[in-house]
Amino acid sequence: MNLKQAKIIILVVVLLLTGLAGYMFYEQRNYKETVVVSEGITEVKKLSNYSDSIKGSVNDTNVYIFDSGKEGGTFLICGGTHAEEPACNLAALVFAENLKVTQGRIIVINRINISGSLATRMGEAYPRYYHIETPWGVQKFRFGDRCCSPLDSWPDPEVYIHYDSRQNLANVDIRNTNRSWPGRPNGLIAERTTYAIMELIRQEDVDYVLDFHEAELEYPVENTIVTHERGNEVAAMTSMILSANVFDVPIGMEFSPKELHGLSHREIGDASNAVSYLAEVAEPMLDRIRGITDEELLLSGKDRFVMEAGKAGLLYAPIDEDGWHIDKRVARHVKTALTIIESNNMMNPDQTILVEGMPSYEEMMSNGVGAYLLDPESVDEGRLYYE
Repeated sequence: MNLKQAKIIILVVVLLLTGLAGYMFYEQRNYKETVVVSEGITEVKKLSNYSDSIKGSVNDTNVYIFDSGKEGGTFLICGGTHAEEPACNLAALVFAENLKVTQGRIIVINRINISGSLATRMGEAYPRYYHIETPWGVQKFRFGDRCCSPLDSWPDPEVYIHYDSRQNLANVDIRNTNRSWPGRPNGLIAERTTYAIMELIRQEDVDYVLDFHEAELEYPVENTIVTHERGNEVAAMTSMILSANVFDVPIGMEFSPKELHGLSHREIGDASNAVSYLAEVAEPMLDRIRGITDEELLLSGKDRFVMEAGKAGLLYAPIDEDGWHIDKRVARHVKTALTIIESNNMMNPDQTILVEGMPSYEEMMSNGVGAYLLDPESVDEGRLYYE
């Protein structure tokens, strides 16, 4: 083989790899997830119904409304803030596909930040998708990045200055939908997204909000409910109930720092009449000391390197050979949300919300999250939505 032939072969290989990479990026960017809404659904809106700031963007997400028609409270459940935290959109999806409200209202957003799920975090070797086994087959979901895709938000500034507080934050956090609250209508996409959700909260007279999250075990804010000061009593009651009688690993309660801005648990409570909560659960896939970053780790939550770090006392959450399976993480979030509702009913009876159709923690741990995801082929088209 002469030099010219070698160059041609190298060029062909490079073009083939470039084409394959381009196809993979295109596929993830355009893949649609199915949502089969519960029979208890009363209305599905778009986020742009509340603000034109998000109209026409990839983050103009679906808003699922479950209204009993009976006077009571209004609760907003937010999933998918960070696409690399899959238990969060799955927990919201379990509500969207199973919920029936018999008093008050519940509003569900499965994916606040769709943009983040359309790309991947550079340099992390994340899987593009993950798959959940169900009684009717396998359902496929996008994984994604913590922040909005650079394709939808560019350029990052040298320093991100939070608009309302003027606090300096990391430059990439201008694409982070949990650093951009309460948002602004003429900012970049993360700011426009949170602004539109704030408008939803105001226009729908939302009483309280829960934002689902997962965190690495190296992170001190772990397995906890972070609460705005107006939610202290409800969060404390929820923590006590779940830690004493339900969860094997206790769920704590932490106060939202008043001087740390841009986060949902601070800004929603400050900028509206709604009380804001944020729930964290352990996800070993996010730890920096993890092993191979693949779908197996994403789903099983098992990693021997993270376990060794735990033995050395370097973690803020326990981990053993059972890991932190996706079923457990989703079950904890679903149960936390339901217990916040029950606790708020006791503390604020004028905001009572009563629900049916939701699986218990024990059922989800026994049957897995897939048992509560509905088959798109088994329902009429009127209950089928895409994200």
